Amino acid sequence: MSLDISNERGTPLDQQKFTWKDIAGEPYSKLDDDAFTRVRQILMHGVEQEACRFKHFAARFNPDLRLPLARVRRVDHLQATMVNWLMPGDQSPLETTIGYEQVAIEVTAHVAAVEPDPYMAQVYRFGLLEDFDHLYRYAALMDRLCGKDANNILQSYTDVMPGRPTSVEHRAPEDDLRRHYEKTQAAPLTKIHAALITGSEWQTRDYYLTVGPTFADPVARLLYAEIAAIEEQHVTQYEALSDPRETWLEKWLVQEATEVYAYWSCYCQEQNPRIKQIWERFLSYELGHLRLVRELMQEVEKRDPAELLPAEFPEPLSFSSHREFVRQTLTEEVLLRARGFDIVPPDLESPASVAYREQLNASGSPSELVAAGYRWKPGTELTDRRVREAEFVSLVQEEAAQ
Repeated sequence: MSLDISNERGTPLDQQKFTWKDIAGEPYSKLDDDAFTRVRQILMHGVEQEACRFKHFAARFNPDLRLPLARVRRVDHLQATMVNWLMPGDQSPLETTIGYEQVAIEVTAHVAAVEPDPYMAQVYRFGLLEDFDHLYRYAALMDRLCGKDANNILQSYTDVMPGRPTSVEHRAPEDDLRRHYEKTQAAPLTKIHAALITGSEWQTRDYYLTVGPTFADPVARLLYAEIAAIEEQHVTQYEALSDPRETWLEKWLVQEATEVYAYWSCYCQEQNPRIKQIWERFLSYELGHLRLVRELMQEVEKRDPAELLPAEFPEPLSFSSHREFVRQTLTEEVLLRARGFDIVPPDLESPASVAYREQLNASGSPSELVAAGYRWKPGTELTDRRVREAEFVSLVQEEAAQ
C-alpha cells in the first residue's frame, strides 16, 4: 500500500469549507469504539495543533508568506477543532490522560521500530520507556481516585507496568538536547517522524498543564505537575532532532507532508465508517495544502520540492499493539540515562542531571507516592474483596480505639 503524493492534488484550498454542524459533530464512543480510534483522534489533534503553532511562528519571520500561512492555518485550526470535538463528553480528563499515554506508547513504538536512522531510533526508544512509566502512574492514580481500571480505555492493547521510573527521568536541560538529522542526507521519513512526535508530545505537555490544576486531590495535582515537566523535556528532545538549517519553506513542506502521511495512515486503518470519512476528507485537504507549499517553494526558492519529498509514502503508521517491542525495549534499555547528546549506561549519567533531580525530589516524588503499593491487575482495588475486607477491619479497629 502506498500513496503517490506527486500526482494526488487533493482539494483546492478555496474549496475547503466547514459549517458549525461539521465542526461540533458526533463524538466517538469511549467504550464501544476501538481504542485506536481514540489514539488516532488524539494524535491528529496534536498534529493539527503543531501545524497551527508552526505557521504562527513562521508568520513572525516571513512577512511575504503571511497570507498563505494565514489561509492554510485557518483550515488547520478548524480541522483541529473538528478532530478534538470527536472526544466524548463523558470521557473524564483522567480517562483522556490514559488515552494520551497510549498514543505516546504505541505511536512512538512504531516510529522507533521503523526509523531508518539508528541514532534517532534509540532516542525514540529512550522516550518510549518514559511514557510507558507515565501510563503506569496515571493508572495508579485512576485506581486510587475512582476505583476504575485503566484497561477500560486501553482495551488490552497496551501493558500497564512500570517503565523507566518517572522519578529518575528529570534531567538538566543540556542532557535533553539531541543531535539533529542532516537535512541533505536524512530520509524523508526521518524528517516526518521528528515532526510527528514533536507535535504529539507538545500537545501532551499542554494538556497536562491545563487539566492538572483542575483536580482537587493533592496527589493528582502533584503528579500532573511532575509528568508535565517530563513532557516539556520530551518536546525539547524531539524538536532538537530537526535540522535548524532548514529554510522556513523546507520546514513547512515537511509539516504538510507529515499531516498527509498521518491522515492517510488514519484513513487506511479506521474502523468507524463515519470517522473514516473525516480522515479521508482531511487527507484530501492536506494534499491540497501540500500542493500549495510545493508551488510556493518553486516560486520563492526556485527549487524542485521533489528533491525533498518521496514520490510515494512508505507503509502507513501502524495503529496496533506493540507489546512485544515495548517489552523487549524495557528489558534491554530501561536502565539507560542521558548525557549531553548521548544515551548512556547509568554509571555515565551526567552529574548535572543527578543534581537537578535530587533538588526536584528533595521533598519526595509524586510519581512514587501515587504508585506506592500499586500493582495493576484486572479490576481495581475498590472491587477487590480482600482489599475491601482489609479496609473494613481497619475502620472497625479505628472506631474501637476511639
